[in-house]
Amino acid sequence: MTNPTVAAVADAASGPVPPPLHATELPPSVGAFHYTRYKPWTPPLEEGGIEPGRHPVVIAGGGPVGMALALGLANHGVRCVILEADDTVCVGSRAACISRRSLEIMARLGVLPAFRAKGLPWTGGRSFYKTAEVFRFEMPHDAQQKLPPMINLEQYYAEHYLLEEIFRRNEATPGLIDIRWGTELTGLVQGDDGVTLAVRNAEGSYSLHGQWLAACDGGQSFVRKALGLTLEGTGYEGRYVIIDIELHSDHPTERRAWFDPPWNPGSTVLMHRQPDDIWRIDYQLRPGQSTEEALQPSAVAEFVQRHLDAIGEGHLPWKTVWTSVYRAGAMTLASYRHGRVVFAGNAAHAMPIFGVRGLNSGFDDADNLAWKLALVARGVSDAALLDSYSQERIAAFHVNAENAMRSTEFMSPPSRGFDLLREAALSLSEAHRGIAQLINPRQTQAVRYAESALSSEGDALPAGPLPGEVMADQPLAQGHLTDWIAPVFTLLVLRSDVVSLPAADIERAQQGALPFAVRSIASLGVDGADAQASAAVFAALGASDGAVYLLRPDGHVAARWHRLPAGALQLALARAAAASQEFSA
Repeated sequence: MTNPTVAAVADAASGPVPPPLHATELPPSVGAFHYTRYKPWTPPLEEGGIEPGRHPVVIAGGGPVGMALALGLANHGVRCVILEADDTVCVGSRAACISRRSLEIMARLGVLPAFRAKGLPWTGGRSFYKTAEVFRFEMPHDAQQKLPPMINLEQYYAEHYLLEEIFRRNEATPGLIDIRWGTELTGLVQGDDGVTLAVRNAEGSYSLHGQWLAACDGGQSFVRKALGLTLEGTGYEGRYVIIDIELHSDHPTERRAWFDPPWNPGSTVLMHRQPDDIWRIDYQLRPGQSTEEALQPSAVAEFVQRHLDAIGEGHLPWKTVWTSVYRAGAMTLASYRHGRVVFAGNAAHAMPIFGVRGLNSGFDDADNLAWKLALVARGVSDAALLDSYSQERIAAFHVNAENAMRSTEFMSPPSRGFDLLREAALSLSEAHRGIAQLINPRQTQAVRYAESALSSEGDALPAGPLPGEVMADQPLAQGHLTDWIAPVFTLLVLRSDVVSLPAADIERAQQGALPFAVRSIASLGVDGADAQASAAVFAALGASDGAVYLLRPDGHVAARWHRLPAGALQLALARAAAASQEFSA
């Protein structure tokens, strides 16, 4: 077996941590993936080591959430600087499951084709108690949907594709996203009109100014610690060893879980297929087991071989490529906005791995924050719009955490009582399929912002997404509904063949400061609209005789009407954008 890359032990707030690397070392290739080391860059400085000017947005952390936020800002023409302490994309699979909702976000950022070309789609999985299959689940999916419910894609690929898109954006608009590798944030001072940041790289130290600072610097967030903030919530004692192995197996892509398997009694083992014949194995350490001993190459090799022997693949050659340890926790900051600083991703919250809500929640953070921060940075919206980011995403955290904690308490029982309940459920589940539902891993899905201050009252419709909910994709005569939803405020007119709009209100919105578009969907055979759809699609959206939806740039519904009343569009836009000025050119 080759020597794997080993990550440092992580706590509940951080997740897996990549290993520190010497400047001359390059992480070893994994499958078809080859690492690149990026050189630090220091801008021209004034006397005293200060970068002149002030950046609209500075992003601390160039991981997937930070890069997604940067691309989201770029969609609105807002420049930013990314400060990334490392000089490569991440090491190890880390967050390896990308949800349908995240893929919709990736589409808005321009990286969906790359994610889909490399990622492995999957729709369900199986759970075993000892050696008997006791539960099989399928995520909602049908052939009419544009995207799979989930793909497996190692995080280093996700970061690589986001970075490639940043390079493409910078070729078209030089300096749009200024990513500074090997640059560590060492200090910050916040004022009423911005932040002053102290940084250092291999070339020296300097200071820079930003109007806003977005902390996307992960579970060990320097920004969070510098402001004296802590994550609050529930931390679990259960620890999971994470092992990436290269294994040439033909087993299909699905999520497999073994509870109390004979080859690792008293524990849980998970296994996922990833691109390039890389397989992810997570297994629970039993109480009293040493983390350091479990990470020893000999211990890793012995466990993996024992596991592969048990599932009938022990004859296949394999090698370890990365290991880490994870402790589950569901914790959050009390607020994601602190003056001129906003938090996203693991800097703002920690999620258990079960149900794959970690990175997917981070992508949702970036999607929610990007358009709001862009409007505020451009002076179109009041800074109060960023308070709605905090309110909505904390509400989403609690929805996600509730489901994740249920899964965690089953996967990693926090007490002997939970352990006994799980053992009873598992022992009965093979014969009683109703009880087997307790094993459901509750995979992540889009969250409705039910109490959003940005939503407007409109009309009750017989079906369709409610205000605060994501507009679900629908098949059209050609393509899909999400093909017509850009990262702007979108007025979606359904059955445009029977719905008329107040022309003066539409013209005013189109000439205003907010990014705005009108998209029309007509009945089959009716020309003059952007697209056509069947009666079933209109019925699913409560629009059999027509309806109008106002969608936010992140695809959530801001308002909906049976017919759009005169003046209602301006009021709904103003509420959704916390507009600080009239909608004039």
